[in-house]
Amino acid sequence: MIPFLSLQRINAAYRGELLEALARVVDSGWYILGEEGQRFEAQFAAYCGVKHAIGVANGLDALKLILRGYMELGRLREGDEVIVPANTYIATILAVSENRLVPVPVEPQIGTYNIDPDRIEEMVTPRTRAIMVVHLYGRIGYSRKLKEVADRHGLLVIEDSAQSHGAAFEGRKSGNLGDASGFSFYPSKNLGALGDAGAVTTNDDALAGAVRTLANYGSQRKYENLFKGYNSRLDEIQAAILSVKLKYLDAENGRRRAIARAYREGIRNGRILLPADADPESHVWHLFTVRTEDRSGFLTSLAARGIGTNIHYPIPPHLQRAYAEWGSRSYPITEEIHRTIVSLPLDVSMTDEEVDHVIAACNDY
Repeated sequence: MIPFLSLQRINAAYRGELLEALARVVDSGWYILGEEGQRFEAQFAAYCGVKHAIGVANGLDALKLILRGYMELGRLREGDEVIVPANTYIATILAVSENRLVPVPVEPQIGTYNIDPDRIEEMVTPRTRAIMVVHLYGRIGYSRKLKEVADRHGLLVIEDSAQSHGAAFEGRKSGNLGDASGFSFYPSKNLGALGDAGAVTTNDDALAGAVRTLANYGSQRKYENLFKGYNSRLDEIQAAILSVKLKYLDAENGRRRAIARAYREGIRNGRILLPADADPESHVWHLFTVRTEDRSGFLTSLAARGIGTNIHYPIPPHLQRAYAEWGSRSYPITEEIHRTIVSLPLDVSMTDEEVDHVIAACNDY
C-alpha cells in the first residue's frame, strides 16, 4: 500500500531531533511567547528574506490578521474588495469575508491552477483595494503582469503562501513577493508542525507591529489593550519543532521536485492531463495534481493497485453552502478543475520503487 501521505514516516527521519526539541521546551517551563518562538521567527524571516516573521496559531489566522492589520492602519475599510482566485481553498476567502471585506473571485489558468493575471484587471472597480494571490499546490502565482496591474491601480498584494514554502520568483522567495504573506504550517505542508501553526511575513514595520499586537489580544503591554484583538500565537512547542524541520526544507523540496519530474516524464496516458511545466525554483510541488474526465474510474483503478489519492478540492468556494449567496454564479474553468482533479501521492519519504509503481498504475489505467 502506498498512502497518499505518511506523516509518521516523514517525521520519523527527524525523530531524535524532534524529541530533543520537545524535551527542551518541557524542561524550560515557558510555553508561550518565549525564546523558541523568537528563534523560529528570526530563522524564518531570514529564510524568506524579509524583515519580519510573526508566528501565529494557523494559516487562516495569518491571512485574517494581515487584512485586519491593514484595516487598523487605514489601508482597508469594511466593504472594500479583495480579488481572490475562484478555485482556491476556502480559507483564502474566509479570511476576506471574516473582516467584512468583499471577496471578488477571478478564474484561474487551467494549466497552472493559479489566478489568471490577464483576467484580473477587468475585475478591478473603484472599491478594489487588494489582490490576494494564492501559490496553489506549491506553484508561485505571482507574476510581473499581476504586479503591473496592482501598481497601476494602487492595490496591495497579499500572498497566501500556505502551500509554497521555499518556492521563489526571480530569486525572491514566497513570503517576500507582495506586501505581506500568510503561511500555514499544518502538519501536511512542506514545512509542517505537529499541530496547527502559522506565520505572517512582511517588510512593513507598521503592519508587523499591528499584526503582532492584534494576535496577542490587541495588547503590547500586559492588561493594556490597544485593539479588539485575538488570541493567535505560535506556541513554543510548535516553534521548536519548526526550527528543526526548517533546516531540511530545501532538501525536501528538492526531493519533491525529483518525484514531480519523474511523474511528468513517466506518465504517458492520454486520459490523464498533467499539470503545466514550471521553472524549478517557482514550484515546490506541495501537491501533484492531474485531471481526468473519468475521475471515479481513475480513483478506483489506483485504489485497486494499493495507491492512495486525494481530491484538492471537490467543491469550489462559490458552490459551498457557506457562500450560498454565490450559488447562481458560474466559473466554468474553476468548475472544470474541481470536477476532474486528482492528487497523486507525493511524499518526501517515498522510495523510487513506490514512485515507479504510481507511474505504472497511471499508465495502465
